[in-house]
Amino acid sequence: MKPLSYRETIKKARKAGFAFRRNTGGTHEIWWSEKKRKTCVIPHHKEIKPGTLKSIIKQMGLTAEEINKL
Repeated sequence: MKPLSYRETIKKARKAGFAFRRNTGGTHEIWWSEKKRKTCVIPHHKEIKPGTLKSIIKQMGLTAEEINKL
């Protein structure tokens, strides 16, 4: 999996049904899906590294293939 920009990551999160919930006060944001009843933490960095991206995808309850289709 290749790194994604912050903007690309949040676009995919929105398409997956997640919405911004709150900021942690630092460089991380909490995103929430009412439908899936799940939260995920997305760092507000210029580029999201592959390992971090895998963790975000896991928190969303998706697979890498599903996220690539969004």
